[in-house]
Amino acid sequence: MKKRILVIDDEQIVLESVEKILTAEDYHVQTTLSGKAGIALACDRPFDLVLTDIRMPDVNGLIVLRDIRRAKPYLPVVIITGYATIDSAVYAMKLGAGNYIEKPFTPDELLRTVKAALDNAAGTLQQEEQTLVNKKEVLRVLKKGAADAGFARRVFERGSDALEKYDLSADEKLAIVTGDVTWLEDQLGVMDPAHKKWLTAQRSA
Repeated sequence: MKKRILVIDDEQIVLESVEKILTAEDYHVQTTLSGKAGIALACDRPFDLVLTDIRMPDVNGLIVLRDIRRAKPYLPVVIITGYATIDSAVYAMKLGAGNYIEKPFTPDELLRTVKAALDNAAGTLQQEEQTLVNKKEVLRVLKKGAADAGFARRVFERGSDALEKYDLSADEKLAIVTGDVTWLEDQLGVMDPAHKKWLTAQRSA
């Protein structure tokens, strides 16, 4: 059976190029210019791999990664990045992305990256539903983010790298750096307004 791949990028030329390369290798490819539409497609339809740009006007690639991991923890997500966003792609891998590929890429580079991501996913066991496991540490980070402007700025600028010294899972870090208030409140209960305000600012940024 053909492997089904979803490609999310706000540049039509990138979508057309990726679709042409992958279709020629007998992959079934679906594309979308919208991050929000990509999340909906990935969650509702059966795909074996998602390729997503890291920087898009409606929803960035970290939000795409976060929401797909919530719905389908072992659907591999590969980040498409330009030179200016390589740092973001690298920390996306620390937060659960399967790999990243830098634009402009050759057909061989794309095919190698796709094959590696699919092979890695095939060898991974099914993951249980994601739950918050380090409640005290998450609350510590939320408290510090709300009270310490310097720390809040570091999280905004450096993402997960600013949280390295905290005992947090990749999913907990991803929730914090993307301002995932809904998931955190599902896990923690009603959140302190100051904590929620900081997270909302993260999400907006």
